[in-house]
Amino acid sequence: MEKENIYAKRIDQVQMSSIRVVMEKVEKLKSQGKSVVSLCAGEPDFNTPEGIKKATIEALNNNQTHYSSNRGYLGLRQKVAQLLKEQTTVDYDSDQEIIMTCGCSEAINNACLAFIEPGDEVIIFTPAFVSYQNIVLLCEGIPVEIPLKASNEFQIDIEELKSKITNKTKMMIINNPSNPTGAVYQKETLEKVCQLARENNILILADEIYNQLDYEKQYVSIASFENMKDYTIIVNGFSKAYAMTGWRMGYIASSQENIEPILKVHQYTTTSQMTFAQIGMAKAIDQEDVKEEVQHMVDTFHERRTFIMEQLDQCESLSYIKPHGAFYIMVDVSKTGLNGQEFADKLLDYGVAVVPASGFGKDFIDFVRISFASSKENIEEAFVRIKKLLSDVKKAQD
Repeated sequence: MEKENIYAKRIDQVQMSSIRVVMEKVEKLKSQGKSVVSLCAGEPDFNTPEGIKKATIEALNNNQTHYSSNRGYLGLRQKVAQLLKEQTTVDYDSDQEIIMTCGCSEAINNACLAFIEPGDEVIIFTPAFVSYQNIVLLCEGIPVEIPLKASNEFQIDIEELKSKITNKTKMMIINNPSNPTGAVYQKETLEKVCQLARENNILILADEIYNQLDYEKQYVSIASFENMKDYTIIVNGFSKAYAMTGWRMGYIASSQENIEPILKVHQYTTTSQMTFAQIGMAKAIDQEDVKEEVQHMVDTFHERRTFIMEQLDQCESLSYIKPHGAFYIMVDVSKTGLNGQEFADKLLDYGVAVVPASGFGKDFIDFVRISFASSKENIEEAFVRIKKLLSDVKKAQD
């Protein structure tokens, strides 16, 4: 008798990450010896700062390999509380209001599992990071997409937001600065968003992983607005600004009332973050040489942003919205006669990997996301190949 498929039916609604699909194609092509310039991953091409590596190795050699508290190593939580005070102006109790997690992904997952019940509506501003909608679906919640307009530089439209709030709205997810648009939301807009959250008793899951990649110093944390600590769950980590994607070191911060249910989820998923990594990070995070390396990375991303916009300006059939944060740029390819998926597929044949933006929201089929977390040399070579594709497409149309 053939085995019956008995997996949870909610899985049917969940899509594979469009980013990972492209990355797997790149890996396969490279294994075949083909040259591919990858501008698809949200991963810095820098190495983790030396001070962090040395402190972590020291902690490992000192046999700091046992469980930490479920909440995380207190010494690191204290350093995170200091960081949060600098970035948000809000005081978080390192004992009761911070949890160290296995990356931002776990933090997002745990917050959603702790608060979203079947039938709850969750507002997601699209284009959005691929995890948000899919985690909401895993919780059997209802994702309510609000597509942001390129003509408005991917800023939030308050009137449209008001029209989407119902008595079933439990949460909004706001990624600021944004992946994939690079938008940094205006302070005046966020203030109105916060007012709506308070008036309607809506939690805001604030994914602020890119907050240190803020090129015009426009970023303002949701938690910093009046009376918003109780309504805000901050998720953040060290993957992007510290080039630590493989360390899986994130954190979540909120009021004690919000943290307690999240802690229950965390206890039964990952238990705790790696102790030696937490101890190493606590020792190194405020070292001057580490701060200098982080600033160098931020400055380099800023320079690459300028360079990639200069390259795009030379491509008549491509247009873009200037990103103010993160390390992504949304490019409209519709003038080529191709949609984003078609463009990305053809471009991969020319040896360049980008992500079709339809994976970030169904309304963005004409866009691709390009990451400038790669070297200037890689970006330059990528645009040699992009321009060759554009030339070939134009010839075929003529």
